[in-house]
Amino acid sequence: MTRTMTVVTGLALVAALAGCQKQAEAPAPAPSSSMMSGNMGTMPMAGAMKHGQATGTVTAIDTAKGTITLDHGPMMGLDWPAMKMGFTAKPEQLAGLKIGDKVDFEIDWDGKAGTVTKVRKVN
Repeated sequence: MTRTMTVVTGLALVAALAGCQKQAEAPAPAPSSSMMSGNMGTMPMAGAMKHGQATGTVTAIDTAKGTITLDHGPMMGLDWPAMKMGFTAKPEQLAGLKIGDKVDFEIDWDGKAGTVTKVRKVN
């Protein structure tokens, strides 16, 4: 019984020490100044997926890359200030939109990039 407890304790210690080992992280790419502007200090960074919604104006669309740049107001759900930022979007979400359109939109934010989940022109 004592030998079993010694083995179990040893394995638990090895597992605990392995869990403490810090893995090297790849550096995150620097955000492009053409894609973002404003005070991003309050934006949540890498972690769990978060959802946000705002109203904004379309300032650029790149259907080949599947991106849209929006000059948006405060982002509810993410506590972001107003800023201009690029997001990825599906081609069908970009269809019918043009520069200057005012839109209501929602995104999923993974801490590094935003993906449009809904976008709708407003008058």
